[in-house]
Amino acid sequence: CFSIAVIRAKAVSAKEVDSGNDIYGNPIKRIQYEIKQIKMFKGPDKDIEFIYTAPSTAVCGRLLDTGGKKEYLIAGKSEGNGKMHITLCDLVSTWDSLSPTQKKSLNQRYQMGCECKISRCLSIPCFVSSSDECLWTDWAMEKNNVDGRQAKHYACIKRSEGSCAWYRGM
Repeated sequence: CFSIAVIRAKAVSAKEVDSGNDIYGNPIKRIQYEIKQIKMFKGPDKDIEFIYTAPSTAVCGRLLDTGGKKEYLIAGKSEGNGKMHITLCDLVSTWDSLSPTQKKSLNQRYQMGCECKISRCLSIPCFVSSSDECLWTDWAMEKNNVDGRQAKHYACIKRSEGSCAWYRGM
């Protein structure tokens, strides 16, 4: 059983490991990253020690710099036993590439958004269907930009009266 984990971490080392066999009996290779977890934003009680991914981007693997110099924000699937799995579809960003608002929102406001839903607006007009929703318009307003103004500078958080709304951070 997998659950979502969101962590800040450094990759310390990497090695190729066998991860079972495919339907033809051939070994499935994975990259095992040993990591140093700096902070858990969401996830299991136990720290993440290893991250697994496919061996190349051609098969949806994510490549991390090892050596413990680069810090990453990583969202992926946790097994709850100190192991996490990531693919090309999961969020992996260098910590330094995040805006001040994104860092502050992760460190101080993350829990305030847990009961809110973000709905992607693909083309204008779009509408929210409930008060616990924030409409994410970067895609429609900024020519398919997933890293636009809202993503960089706003957080969707629950207000005191119970509705969710975009909050401008810095």
